[in-house]
Amino acid sequence: MEKRRRFTAEFKREAIRLLKAAKKPAATLARELGVPRNRLYKCRWP
Repeated sequence: MEKRRRFTAEFKREAIRLLKAAKKPAATLARELGVPRNRLYKCRWP
């Protein structure tokens, strides 16, 4: 069984900044960051 990954507040802020500034789909950005796509959206809502 895999442990849950924890993301720092700094990582979340940077991921959301990249998502807002990106000219690419969220799925592509998530793949580059190594996180599931839905995780990017969950980071937006603390």
